[in-house]
Amino acid sequence: MIREEIFYIMLYGAAAMLSLTACCYLLFRRANAIAPDVTTPVRLRRWTAAFFASMALSHVWYLPVFFLSSSEDLLVSNIIGAMLDFMTLIPSAIIVLFSMLQDRRWLQWPVFAMTAPFVVGLTVYGFSRSPVLLPILYTYYLALGVGLIIYMVRATRQYGRWLRDNYADLEHKEVWQSFFVLAAILLVFTIYALEPHAPAYKYITQLNGIILVCYLVWRVETLSDLSATAQDVEDVKDCKSPSADADDNGLPQTIHDKIGPLLQRHCIDQQLYLQHDLTISQLALAIGTNRFYLSQYFSRQGITYNNYINSLRIDQFMRLYREAVATQRHFTVQQLAAESGFRSYRTFSDVFKRKTGQSVTVWMKGQESAEVAESAK
Repeated sequence: MIREEIFYIMLYGAAAMLSLTACCYLLFRRANAIAPDVTTPVRLRRWTAAFFASMALSHVWYLPVFFLSSSEDLLVSNIIGAMLDFMTLIPSAIIVLFSMLQDRRWLQWPVFAMTAPFVVGLTVYGFSRSPVLLPILYTYYLALGVGLIIYMVRATRQYGRWLRDNYADLEHKEVWQSFFVLAAILLVFTIYALEPHAPAYKYITQLNGIILVCYLVWRVETLSDLSATAQDVEDVKDCKSPSADADDNGLPQTIHDKIGPLLQRHCIDQQLYLQHDLTISQLALAIGTNRFYLSQYFSRQGITYNNYINSLRIDQFMRLYREAVATQRHFTVQQLAAESGFRSYRTFSDVFKRKTGQSVTVWMKGQESAEVAESAK
């Protein structure tokens, strides 16, 4: 006899079908529906599809709980379901998180190695029913979650630095916001795992599953593919044997002295910084050096590549603003920001405030006041 309310059964089935539909969508649709102009990482797309398939299957192997009445049978069913989850659902979820970080090629076997002890522990508990094992399993589960959070925070910070060292525009590239959202969603699943008998949690868990599917589909389709190019690999190979006059960073002083004038001639004078999605590899090619040396040059200046390009764009905005005011040309701040190379006004506003210490509105009012004071003299 089915023991659950009809509404919950419908919600349970809807979550399973949505997971399966999202899996098929990511596997078989070639172009993005949400962000057609964005090329998403193939690896992330496939592993997210695998995660959705695991979610759908998880609903299948927990189906017996709707028909079982014996507490012993329910316990066995839940143990088997948890084992299967830790063999499929949990590892695929962790790999999805790692796949969002594209600064390196993440190995997959450590993830399965982390979850294997829990599977073994559940197997032993299923046969022995030793009460000593449950606290150990819960402790391992919490330790795994806390350790993963700490590691992901560190890896995400490194990924952010890598982005700023290699890309001028960060739209469709940053992922730290996603980890906050996903951590909040997964926290609900953790609470449910620790308090399985609380009646409200089962509904919240299914709703969270639906939200998670929708959010991950959006995240996958709006994240740009940042796979290393063959040129990037060659750049690194060329720099593995630095010259005798190289400093601790591997940048020869003679090359360092040449990069500044080359940037002035090819990047600043030709306004190459206005180009959207200009990577450090493309800029290095334009000035006649390689990505490694250019990256080390910026490092010695105490800035990132992203800081360098966006600082030039802010200077360009200031010039355009003063020219527009001097010629009494009608303009909007959004228009001048776009003409200065910024794809997003929000990015422009954040960069402007970091560089000048004030918002663009306050800065413009200051310019107007300075003009009035100058005219009054």
